[in-house]
Amino acid sequence: MSAAFDTLASNLLVPTILFFLLGLAAALARSDLSIPEGAAKVMSLYLLLAIGFKGGVSLAEHGLHRDLFVAIGLGVILSLALPFVAFLLIRTMTRLDLMNAAAVAGHYGSISIVTFVTAVSLLDLTGIAHDGYMVAVAAAMEAPAILSALWIAHRWSGVGHSGPGLYRDILANGSIVLLVGAFAIGAATGPEGMDMIAPFVVTPFTGVLCLFLLDMGLSAGRSLMRNRHLLSPGLFLFGLVMPMIGAVSAWGLANLAGMQTGSAFLLMVLAASASYIAVPAAMRIALPKAESGIYLTLSLGVSFPFNVAIGLPIYLWLAGL
Repeated sequence: MSAAFDTLASNLLVPTILFFLLGLAAALARSDLSIPEGAAKVMSLYLLLAIGFKGGVSLAEHGLHRDLFVAIGLGVILSLALPFVAFLLIRTMTRLDLMNAAAVAGHYGSISIVTFVTAVSLLDLTGIAHDGYMVAVAAAMEAPAILSALWIAHRWSGVGHSGPGLYRDILANGSIVLLVGAFAIGAATGPEGMDMIAPFVVTPFTGVLCLFLLDMGLSAGRSLMRNRHLLSPGLFLFGLVMPMIGAVSAWGLANLAGMQTGSAFLLMVLAASASYIAVPAAMRIALPKAESGIYLTLSLGVSFPFNVAIGLPIYLWLAGL
């Protein structure tokens, strides 16, 4: 057991996670530390471009194979199924009404790309191998959870709007477009393309991620402080428990499929994370009467800090790394 705690502690002591904790602590201490909104947007675009491009180059080096399609299939299954688990758990643990429970459930099963990028950086910093095609799995997991949430809302509460416009907005989400586009460009240009822009997408990556996570820590802490009155003890506990359920579910499927350990860890991270970009945007359209303060605070103010600060080391340990 002491060895397990030593492993968890060593995985916490990396610059990316520590800068996130610094931002979180600064927000809770009501510091006036801030990152300009424009700078945060540029950093977000840079990280999506870099991680997508590097994943595409890795795919070009290893080629299309069965493992890629198996991983995408597992990701889609998790994304479709986890909102149902989340919905039942919310209804058991809280008094949240059906519509708000469905809206919250849609965030769990979809993914936080920042959590994924942080996890990839953690593997790179510790020298653990993983498959670049996991970027494609991340992209594939964004939308299915939204469809599950909309089905739940229609089936059990009889509310919600759907249709071609909503699905077009989901697929045209800027994060997905850039991530998938950069992945495709990396796959098309391969190692030669990497040689051309490596000084841009490799060398500054960890430093930019540290600054971005500092800003995310500030955002998460301030969201939690601003909306803490909306979080009942049951909801707060749900925001901590649901990521673990997602991670363990992914761990079981990854073991059955025989995924390599680093990629299994990334699948666990994707299943554990909660969206705070694409799904909130979709819920505003599909379930406009749902309380955005509840689902945003849960995903950004509770589950995101838990995953980055505590969850990632636990998932590494569970994956056997």
